[in-house]
Amino acid sequence: MDKPKQMIVMRRDLKMRKGKIAAQAGHACVTAVLAALEREKRLGQVRADENGVTLTESEQPVTPLSEWFSRGVAKVCVYVDSEEELLAIDRKAKEAGILSALICDNGITEFHGQPTYTCLAFEPALPEKVDPITGELPLF
Repeated sequence: MDKPKQMIVMRRDLKMRKGKIAAQAGHACVTAVLAALEREKRLGQVRADENGVTLTESEQPVTPLSEWFSRGVAKVCVYVDSEEELLAIDRKAKEAGILSALICDNGITEFHGQPTYTCLAFEPALPEKVDPITGELPLF
């Protein structure tokens, strides 16, 4: 079985500073993982407490997120060159049942005060789910 990976899609056309890119990607990754964790907590597949995240003993199959917590996952950063492309990737992910975190920056430090979609990240997922959506995008 292939290992899950987390896809991060950045907007290259914004020409963000390196620190801004890192911050935006971090926001997206954390948001996507937290959303996936919340879904799995509702399903009883993981338990989070003060000692960290623990897989529950159950008949539930191992999920990409639980595998990420136990063995790690690759993060792959690709890019698009427009807001329209970014929003299209987000729609395709949702249509495929993949949780995605679309990040809209407030525009305070860049973007002249205009809220701007900068990037998105998927929940950790198997390549067969994400490659049809992001497989043709160039590496960032």
